[in-house]
Amino acid sequence: MNDPVKFYDKEFSSRLLIGTALYPSPKIMQDAIRASASQIVTVSVRRETAGGKTGDAFWSLIRELGVTVLPNTAGCKSVREAVTTAKLARELFGTSWIKLEVIADDETLQPDVIGLVEAATLLIKDGFEVFPYCTEDLSVAQRLVDAGCRVVMPWAAPIGSAKGITNRDALKLMRARLPEITLVVDAGIGAPSHAAHALELGFDAVLLNTAVAKAENPVAMANAFRMAIEAGRTGYLAGLMDARDFASPSTPVVGTPFWHAVS
Repeated sequence: MNDPVKFYDKEFSSRLLIGTALYPSPKIMQDAIRASASQIVTVSVRRETAGGKTGDAFWSLIRELGVTVLPNTAGCKSVREAVTTAKLARELFGTSWIKLEVIADDETLQPDVIGLVEAATLLIKDGFEVFPYCTEDLSVAQRLVDAGCRVVMPWAAPIGSAKGITNRDALKLMRARLPEITLVVDAGIGAPSHAAHALELGFDAVLLNTAVAKAENPVAMANAFRMAIEAGRTGYLAGLMDARDFASPSTPVVGTPFWHAVS
């Protein structure tokens, strides 16, 4: 199926974006990313700038995969910190792409939506192509679009919670109201079925990390997510039937022949 997804001016065949943290080993990380067929991986700028040979070795592993890198500002708690980290990422990775995170709460890792819009506005004026991590609030998403974001990444649930989509109606409304924007469900995905659900709602892609990296078998789980996302997208394109509050027989009863034994 030739159904690419577009992030700014680049097209990709995979609708799964995957993180590079928390894996049991570098080899398992590489194998899992290959099994996922993902073409975009997120990398923490803080991890890359930790310094020394460790950072160099990690970057070499990523280059071997031949994927597109999406640096992120994970852990930033202020507009100034996020903007500074984004500029460092541009120098380090040679890309104008940035996954923008401005965190408001340490426990839930909920985005600071006011700071997020402010930081996105500043970065877009500076030539960045911003992938903002936000809540499922439509008004926030609209403000990010107004600021110039052509990709918006609402959460399904808090990062690492594995709850799946907790506010289906809000995400469905966002999809309907922002038909021209690339929407990626980011955070809270815990099972392949959660990813399929996001694609069935018409979202363009899913970004996840913990659900694969912390699985008993990360490579097998990455492959499971790959298949789930393909199934969800195919189902969406095929046209899912609407849910009903009443029963409807799959076999019609009107005109059904009744067979009688002849003695």
